[in-house]
Amino acid sequence: MARAVSTRRKLTMTVLVWLVALIIFFPILYTIITSLKTEGEAAAGFSMVPSFTFESYAAVLHQQDYFRPFFNSVVISIGSTLVALLIAVPAAWAMAFTPTPKTRDVLMWMLSTKMMPAAGVLVPMYLIFLNTGLLDTLLGLSIILTLVNLPIVVWMLYTYFKEIPVDILEAARMDGATLGKELVYVLLPMAVPGIASTLLLNVILAWNEAFWTLRLSTTNAAPLTAFIASFSSPQGQFLAKLSAASVLAILPILLLGWFSQKQLVRGLTFGAVK
Repeated sequence: MARAVSTRRKLTMTVLVWLVALIIFFPILYTIITSLKTEGEAAAGFSMVPSFTFESYAAVLHQQDYFRPFFNSVVISIGSTLVALLIAVPAAWAMAFTPTPKTRDVLMWMLSTKMMPAAGVLVPMYLIFLNTGLLDTLLGLSIILTLVNLPIVVWMLYTYFKEIPVDILEAARMDGATLGKELVYVLLPMAVPGIASTLLLNVILAWNEAFWTLRLSTTNAAPLTAFIASFSSPQGQFLAKLSAASVLAILPILLLGWFSQKQLVRGLTFGAVK
């Protein structure tokens, strides 16, 4: 009897999990279905039946150069991630292994910056970029995305580093390892899984960032978020083409997330199960 109850509970949980997953995935599923309709079918109203036409994809690729914003997205995502790691690794190491009474306050302050509305600093950031020549440049977007995601990178690396036994680092110091050798040859090899998870998450966050990329770029450095926005105008909404552009923009990051999902889940839950 107890076994039957357990089986029913497992079945119920499975159905609930699939229902929640379907609700979360539904916007992406409907976008894919809409991209496979004609403009008339897409504008006719809600329907889950596609006509499996690829005319919207052909129109999108014919009207716009997809590969330039794709290249820009790759550059600013990877560039901002590498710069963030260069800054965050020594910062997280210092806070994890040589903490001070103010370390926790610094970490909380860094996290609190993520809660600040981005619109509150838009004007000063825009003027700084305009006066320094960083507006609509890949370097400028890489800098702003580094600043936006740096608190999360530091927090994730700090959580990983706290799991590494201090005795191992102390043993390396007793053997004569300098600070640089301790970081490169002892700490980093043990933290490779955590660094990989942080890198993947930061690339996804940078790829999906729309607020700053839409406002600090126009043509030269415009990434795929601007590519999507170009199919929405005051003259009208071309839903099929807009959906096709969205699918083309999110497809690379969806594939990356699919193949690295185990690593991402481990990285996001590592500190929570401690």
